[in-house]
Amino acid sequence: MSRANDGADYGSLRLDRSGQAEAFDAIGDRYDEAFPHKEGQVGAGDWLIKALDPGSRVLDLGCGTGVPTARQLTDAGLEVVGVDLSRRMVELAREYVPAATFHQLDLADLRPGGPSDLGSFDGVAAFFSLLMLPRAEIPLALRTIHHLLTPGGLFALSMVEAHVDDFAIPFLGNTIRVSGYLLEDLHKILDTAGFEIVKESSYTYAPAVADVPPEEQVFLCCRRRD
Repeated sequence: MSRANDGADYGSLRLDRSGQAEAFDAIGDRYDEAFPHKEGQVGAGDWLIKALDPGSRVLDLGCGTGVPTARQLTDAGLEVVGVDLSRRMVELAREYVPAATFHQLDLADLRPGGPSDLGSFDGVAAFFSLLMLPRAEIPLALRTIHHLLTPGGLFALSMVEAHVDDFAIPFLGNTIRVSGYLLEDLHKILDTAGFEIVKESSYTYAPAVADVPPEEQVFLCCRRRD
């Protein structure tokens, strides 16, 4: 099937977001308190800034509170559009980063032929947002990102390296479901979705709260293959 028709693949899935947005509505800006050090995320944002021309459009998928990424990118002169499923996160992002534009949307809404059209982007950042999806949906999400990018566009992705699928975990007093891949498998699905990895880094991260265990964070800087 060609990428032009990939949006139809969503019809075979039952998108289950139950509890996900509500958890982040409840967490609010405690997320930033729990994850105060984001060197890997800031570094991947710097890569976008250096590689893109001033004024380029960048989509921040799963923008959260807008800190640090949307703020970092707008401060560098990029035009930033943020998307998050959580109403509360979008409210905070609009407060913290008034220079950017934010929408309460699902990534699936942006698929080819989907209900929302935000136009095309020179860059996309998806920091720890795709891990909120079941594995069956992640390849479709990556193809959607490919569709949203201009030819040769840049994609900064972070995931937690783990062999799990839609796995329920306690998180800041709530429960969320997460998915992950071992690094070799993540490389394969990015290649299949049409991305070339140009830079890679990983960090062992210990959050500043007791109920979230240490994790291996992977940051992949990619370019859309045409």
